Amino acid sequence: MLSNSLATRDIQSQIHPQTNLDLHEKSGPLIMASGDGAIVTDDTGKTYIEGMSGLWCTALGLKEDRLAKAAAKQFDILPYYQNFAHRGTEPAIDLAAKLLEISPVSMSKVLFQSSGSEANDTAVKLIWYHFAAQGRPEKRKIISRQRGYHGTSIASASITGLPHLHTDWNLPLDGFLQVTCPHFYREGLPGEAEEAFSTRLAQEIEDLILAEGPETVAAFFAEPAMGTGGVILPPVGYFEKVQAVLDKYQVLMVADEVITGFGRTGSWWGSETFGLKPDLITCAKALTAAYMPLSAILISESIYQSMLEQSRKIGVFGHGYTYGAHPVACAVANEALRIYDEDGVIDGVAVLGARMESVLAPLRDHPLVGEVRGVGLMWGIEFVSDKEGRTPFPAEAGVPAKVQDAAFRLGLICRALGTAIALAPPLIVKPEQVDEIGRIMAKAIDEVYAAL
Repeated sequence: MLSNSLATRDIQSQIHPQTNLDLHEKSGPLIMASGDGAIVTDDTGKTYIEGMSGLWCTALGLKEDRLAKAAAKQFDILPYYQNFAHRGTEPAIDLAAKLLEISPVSMSKVLFQSSGSEANDTAVKLIWYHFAAQGRPEKRKIISRQRGYHGTSIASASITGLPHLHTDWNLPLDGFLQVTCPHFYREGLPGEAEEAFSTRLAQEIEDLILAEGPETVAAFFAEPAMGTGGVILPPVGYFEKVQAVLDKYQVLMVADEVITGFGRTGSWWGSETFGLKPDLITCAKALTAAYMPLSAILISESIYQSMLEQSRKIGVFGHGYTYGAHPVACAVANEALRIYDEDGVIDGVAVLGARMESVLAPLRDHPLVGEVRGVGLMWGIEFVSDKEGRTPFPAEAGVPAKVQDAAFRLGLICRALGTAIALAPPLIVKPEQVDEIGRIMAKAIDEVYAAL
């Protein structure tokens, strides 16, 4: 067991992202000591079901020996080499080929980074580079959705549609535009049918493109299913209608598969589940099941040809990261993809997802719950003060956070996101653990309701 002084040392030395720093100084950290499958254990010995896969990422759980062995083997062979200036390693070559093989649409090349934020930031640069190569450098504005999440670097935070990533950072940058979040429950008009809602949102995008000038709008970023925004699924017909608008004005589609890639929605890719046809795909998280930091961009042939033409003109592709295509990370990713495939992990998500739905469905009748939504193994529970009016609690009431805290005390880690709670357990979660997630969530919500 770790020393109690560890919490003091943490407060004195470390900054935690996405954390209230003032509160942290008063309450201190939760220190995790070990993990096994979907279970984590803190430094006091208390165990929890890891109902968020860390940050949507530990898809194969927290003690997959095959990933550890793959890393150890590559550490022994070649622990690092860079891939600048015509250098390469076998794990990176194998991984790029595999990603192109399983891509939901035809792609040409793969570019590696270390995080989802880096991948989305790089995607913005590639889009600008592409249109500059075509002699259209003014075509560089980026459209994304309110409540969408794409990272915290300067460009990726500008794409993100969450206000706390913008306030006092002077973000978003100029040229980053946002449209309505496609959450039918919250954004649909009285009496509006779901497909009519999708039509209206597609028209909003077209109107924005026309207002800005189609010659200035470069790309549209979208998560196939929105994660950090509260697990928002696309309404009926949404991506089909949006894609038609983008094609009409030669606006590129970027599928941010950082959360949805590699089985989370029940398919290899969220783009398969929801019918996206992207020009670029960004992925990370479950690519290595979070055992090593790694991200990738899958690049269409037309964009690669622009990159090629720029190299002929300039003499070099002027972009890259020291740890991009890290051989140990790539070796771990190769093994993770084998496990997803050979062990039937992704095929099993549909069954586990159906079980999640069955244990969470009764919550729809609870006075605090307005909506239970989800796909595969990503689910959201929306809280309301008035079911008929779909009225959210005021932010200062902190109802989702109170449910999160109650669940935590009962042994379940979930995440309060806006007006909802998110659940995304590892893809290898056991059926009886899914049942326990449902039991704990029901009890936690009842506790909060009684206190209210």
